[in-house]
Amino acid sequence: MTKLFALLLFATVTTGYAQTTNVENKLKELGITLMEPTKPMANYVKAVRTGNLIYLAGHGPSKADGTYITGKVGKDLTVEQGAEAARQTGIALLSTLKAEIGDLNKVKRIVKVLGMVNCSEGFTEQPKVINGFSDLMVQVFGEKGKHARSAVGMYALPQNIAVEIEMIVEVE
Repeated sequence: MTKLFALLLFATVTTGYAQTTNVENKLKELGITLMEPTKPMANYVKAVRTGNLIYLAGHGPSKADGTYITGKVGKDLTVEQGAEAARQTGIALLSTLKAEIGDLNKVKRIVKVLGMVNCSEGFTEQPKVINGFSDLMVQVFGEKGKHARSAVGMYALPQNIAVEIEMIVEVE
């Protein structure tokens, strides 16, 4: 029985079932380049670590050129464009997270996410918009990327950004 267990363990490890994905390689595979994190717009910090938890401040959909995706979803932007803004916000958050912890392979779990959508009155598709972010986290981290989440609508967001997201991450 012991030889069978050892053989199964060896097979599991060598076939990759027990191995974890290298996050940096996964980002390259997805064609994602992390950015230099933006500076806070006021008297706060982008990330706070307490124990094994990293609390990331609200981030918007910043692009590599320093501009943001702006507008109200349901008026200026479609749900799909809003989801792309949420995905871009995820890249901004990952950029800040990497600057904070040095290696994204240290992530044990994306724990909690608050997704805020700048939307028109009567818009009710906030979860579909924030799926752009959630889907990215699962693409990058696999099961560790699944998280608890709130997706809410806002009358306005700073600088008219389309989406703002904050998250809590557990690290090793």
